[in-house]
Amino acid sequence: MRSTITSRGQTVIPAAIRDRFSLGPSKRLEWIVEADGSIRVLPVDPSPVKAFRGTGKRGGSTQRLIAEREAERTAGR
Repeated sequence: MRSTITSRGQTVIPAAIRDRFSLGPSKRLEWIVEADGSIRVLPVDPSPVKAFRGTGKRGGSTQRLIAEREAERTAGR
């Protein structure tokens, strides 16, 4: 499946993906740039605890979280 990015930086999530992952208005997505340059888009659970649960199975979750928080902290300076 493919989509196009508009001049305003918006894109449409294909209906099959919206249906499969129950994505609708106001749902949040997280964009992750992987070390190999690929991009992953993940639905974010409104509960921060539920959103983070299970991510440790892929490994490196703690390091990613610390790196994200450090980047947020330095960007705010």
